[in-house]
Amino acid sequence: MRIVITGSSGRVGRAIFSVLAELHEVVGIDRLPFSTTHLVGDFANGVMLRSALRGADIVVHTAALHAPHVGAVADEEFQRINVEGTRLIAEEAIAAGVKRMIFTSTTALYGHAASPSACAWIDEDTAPRPRSIYHRTKLEAEYILESLACAEFVVRVLRMSRSFPEPADVMAAYRLHRGVDVRDVADAHLAALTNDGPHFQRYIISAATPFIVDDCQSLKTTAASVIRLRAPALANEFDLRGWNLPSSIDRVYHSGKAECALGWRPRFGFDEVLAQLDRRSLEVLPPGSLINRKSE
Repeated sequence: MRIVITGSSGRVGRAIFSVLAELHEVVGIDRLPFSTTHLVGDFANGVMLRSALRGADIVVHTAALHAPHVGAVADEEFQRINVEGTRLIAEEAIAAGVKRMIFTSTTALYGHAASPSACAWIDEDTAPRPRSIYHRTKLEAEYILESLACAEFVVRVLRMSRSFPEPADVMAAYRLHRGVDVRDVADAHLAALTNDGPHFQRYIISAATPFIVDDCQSLKTTAASVIRLRAPALANEFDLRGWNLPSSIDRVYHSGKAECALGWRPRFGFDEVLAQLDRRSLEVLPPGSLINRKSE
């Protein structure tokens, strides 16, 4: 198949390109040049977009403004790129006869879904409660795609959880409940190329969690004890490395629906985070590193 990817120079776009290019002809679009990008420019440029989509079977739309842009980029630009840009690429894809669109969304749009008194178990039935212009525009883009989905234009929305580099202790703990490896995100996009079912489908993409719904009350108040029960291997690694376990967890993202419907399985958990740290991978930061907390 011929597949067009927007945002092909970014971390997620590069990962998706890598897994798709093994089997398909892939054309990348991004404003920044990279080896995975063939067309350098704004994907919201209709002329370039029409040329790229000619003869394409599928479009994978990862390009967007993200949380770090909040406050640094005008809200109007978020609207132009995340909302109107998504509408444009969908309409141009329909006009070009593209049969399927995969939209890379985010679990960040659940925002305030967690309760002050308990850990929230979040799945596709949980109502989003966006906090920022980033969250609101990603959610609005999803609604646009849902309205356009039909038998001739199938849409899959993948709400991915945190995958950017963070301090290893934070990142490893997050893999239990709200993080995912970018390679697992890419594999989910691969699985979404061909699955059957309703014209519009939406899935949470997150690492496998050892927790169950009944853990939620305790996770809010005594998370460390629950982790020692449900993930003793992680607790042991934290003890050996002199790291503190989280005392409270406010949400658990559950990917069970994606596993059933897409036949997808997350492969990289907390143990991979620790292995990446030990081999000095750029995907993981040393514990104690200062990072931009606006990244979600």
